[in-house]
Amino acid sequence: MDRDDSDVTAVWDDFHRLVNMPSDVLRDWLLETPGGVDTYAAEPDVDIRGLGDCVLEIMGKRREDLTGRDVEVMGQVVDEISQLLENRPEALADRGPWRDTLMTLGHDPGGDQGDDGSDI
Repeated sequence: MDRDDSDVTAVWDDFHRLVNMPSDVLRDWLLETPGGVDTYAAEPDVDIRGLGDCVLEIMGKRREDLTGRDVEVMGQVVDEISQLLENRPEALADRGPWRDTLMTLGHDPGGDQGDDGSDI
């Protein structure tokens, strides 16, 4: 692997902090959720479904078994989840695709609370 071990550790820690769904739950979600443009929040040039499949694959690995590509994907997933969490939709109608995108990336926002204290 080309990256410094401290970089890998940081990405690994962030990934596992943000990816809060167990692998069996994520697997079921990916199997049951249809793909398509209306399913996910607008993310130009990002294959959310493909990233979700990669998340599931990475979840089954030990840190020592990561490839350079795995580390890149983990960093991308951390960035995507962080960006989505920072840009929570205000309108309830817009939260479906936002939630579906997060879930597909392995983050269940179910425990998150909105600014007004309401469940997401």
